[in-house]
Amino acid sequence: MAGFLFDKVVFGPVHSRRLGRSLGVNLLPAEAKCCTFDCIYCECGWTNSSNLSGRKMPERAAVVDALEKKLKALKQQDALPDAITFAGNGEPTLHPDFPAIIHDTLALRNRYAPSAFVTVLSNGTGLGNPDVFEALRKIDLNIQKLDAGTQLALNLINRPNRNVSTERLVQQLAAFNGKVIIQTLFLRGTVEGVPVDNTTESEVLAWIENLKKIAPAYVMVYPIDRETPAAGLEKIDPETLRAIAARAAATGIDVRVYP
Repeated sequence: MAGFLFDKVVFGPVHSRRLGRSLGVNLLPAEAKCCTFDCIYCECGWTNSSNLSGRKMPERAAVVDALEKKLKALKQQDALPDAITFAGNGEPTLHPDFPAIIHDTLALRNRYAPSAFVTVLSNGTGLGNPDVFEALRKIDLNIQKLDAGTQLALNLINRPNRNVSTERLVQQLAAFNGKVIIQTLFLRGTVEGVPVDNTTESEVLAWIENLKKIAPAYVMVYPIDRETPAAGLEKIDPETLRAIAARAAATGIDVRVYP
């Protein structure tokens, strides 16, 4: 069973298939995953709903201090990152000071690592907050999750702990007017006796229709790459991923495969 957690506010840089040398920022508690999704493939393990309240998140000043110290050190070593990435132990937009921290991070990036991309990996559940939405519009790489074409698949794969409508999520993503990158993980298997597969004909068609509505800058497609909390999940082969990507690309969407 997966359950890896980041124990620091700033970690890395680590090598990312999609982002190069990525300096991570974790805005969530070090001792528990905090997320609005409970994805069956998450490397951080299962989400405990009790973790969403009462947990102490790092203060804004502590985040800025840790990030500035790390960027200074990396600059002295001539080892600045390609990206500064908000990821970590769950959904970064849950932090109450997320918009302000993004503002701080952009200023630090401009001062110490002007060629680095400020990146956020998010599941989109914070997009109903206008301040979060505007903060995401300001960054370089606004990467939002969309693993499902249908509501059924979203519920099976992402297991949201609040009412998340696929239709509403697509509308919110489309509101970025192209300043958004979609990331999709394809998988298949059986979880608690229920088949799960977002590579089926109906799911792929629905997913492509959603992408057409969103009109993203591009789409990242990839398979399971780490241990998963749910047993029995299958890593999708590169040929299948490329075939799915080609179908989306035929509609004019830029799709990039990371097998």
